[in-house]
Amino acid sequence: MKILSWNMAHRVDPWYQLLDTDADLALLQEAAEPPPEVASRVEVNPGAWQTAGADAQRKWRTAVVRLSDRISADWIKCVPIADAGSEELAVCLPGTLAAARVTSSDGEPFLAVSIYSVWGRPHASTGSSWIVSDASAHRVVSDLSALIGSQHGHRVLVAGDFNILHGYGEHSSPYWEGRYETVFTRMEALGLRFVGPQAPNGRQADPWPVELPRESKNVPTFYYAGQGPTTATRQLDYAFASRALAENVKVRAMNDPEEWGPSDHCRLEIEF
Repeated sequence: MKILSWNMAHRVDPWYQLLDTDADLALLQEAAEPPPEVASRVEVNPGAWQTAGADAQRKWRTAVVRLSDRISADWIKCVPIADAGSEELAVCLPGTLAAARVTSSDGEPFLAVSIYSVWGRPHASTGSSWIVSDASAHRVVSDLSALIGSQHGHRVLVAGDFNILHGYGEHSSPYWEGRYETVFTRMEALGLRFVGPQAPNGRQADPWPVELPRESKNVPTFYYAGQGPTTATRQLDYAFASRALAENVKVRAMNDPEEWGPSDHCRLEIEF
């Protein structure tokens, strides 16, 4: 089975590119509503194409998309915490998590989850100009934890744009290193192992970013305005898998310039 995880940056062009892949499933972030000619050829979890919050311009959301007939997908309905019933998944911020129970014709079912950590700001009383994402990441990990119902044997695959960094170097901040690491620690505590992408499964940054130690295996998955695929330096996209799945999962960053695609994030290719 082949799965793609991709932050589509609210753009329409990536939807057409998805149709040209041989992937079975897509885990999307910042996905705008697909155009009708694409929507008629794929199956997507239902819901408004909007992410909740104070920013009314968020006309995009996470999505789980069935791309082939080799699999089936049963969507898990996500609703705000105050409205959730026993058969629904309570989420802090609708639009930041999408999930489905996926089954192939010859395999055991598993849960596929797309995650997006939105940017936020400290309270006005702090006078801070920071933008932060670890608080959002912790909220969505809390939502995710409701899909874990046993210490061992669960089968969950999670991927998406966490908007945090993995590991720091000698010229960076131990403060932010500690804050970001708490997200990875929580995922491991849930039984969800970090499975990449890491080098050699992706091109590493050149020039090397000062915030990373030389032994880091990070691979850039995002570029800023003014950069491009060749000068991208930061990895913000990650995949995690239950221990029952992790040994059979391979994750690659499709970050070579010629395969990057029409978004500021490259795709993650996940293969069982």
